[in-house]
Amino acid sequence: MGEQVLNELSPEGFRHNEQSLRVVDLLEKDGQGLNLTWEVRDGILNHSKSGVEIPGEGWTDIGTVEGQVVKIADIVAYVNHDIGDAIRAGVITENELPTSVIRRLGHTSSQRINTLVCDIISCSQASLKNPEHEKPVISMSTEILGVTNRLREFLFDKVYNPTLASEETDKARKTVHLLYTYFLKHVEELPKEYASLKGSAERKVTDYIAGMTDQYALRMAGEISL
Repeated sequence: MGEQVLNELSPEGFRHNEQSLRVVDLLEKDGQGLNLTWEVRDGILNHSKSGVEIPGEGWTDIGTVEGQVVKIADIVAYVNHDIGDAIRAGVITENELPTSVIRRLGHTSSQRINTLVCDIISCSQASLKNPEHEKPVISMSTEILGVTNRLREFLFDKVYNPTLASEETDKARKTVHLLYTYFLKHVEELPKEYASLKGSAERKVTDYIAGMTDQYALRMAGEISL
């Protein structure tokens, strides 16, 4: 939710993976940045969750193998972890999971991860050996890709999108909005390491808020509201 609000407020927009790259390139080490390889930076840039379907065979729009691995490993991780989190939170029940998906991927988190990882390895090895590919492709088979996308559609319908209308989400939205508007009017109150950054006031405020933990943001918003 914080990402969505910052994207709405910031003139430059906001995406958490691009911000992560900005942190290591420009903000770390007192503004000097880290001397990371292109492959590591590409991996950071391709860490992202969205409702867009997972590309399968022919997924060649990501520059490096590392970036492709991070992208697909992230999907495997969050799809499985979010199912468990949603069940524990009472948002969904085990019985609501699509039968066809669970039958193919597995009934438990470990079974699903094993199915997905084994399929990715098998499919990717075949792609790597195919001379017609201009560069290595880390991907899923067509069958597992389709099943995984159906599971993601279920999660967006039952978990992610409904959560956007929750009371806690509304509180988070108001918190980020309050922090952004306040510090944009009082840029002089930004910590020195952010105030000294190059760029617009909006950019500095966005960097500051993006680096906050949930608890820090809530505490800061509470202090501002006094």
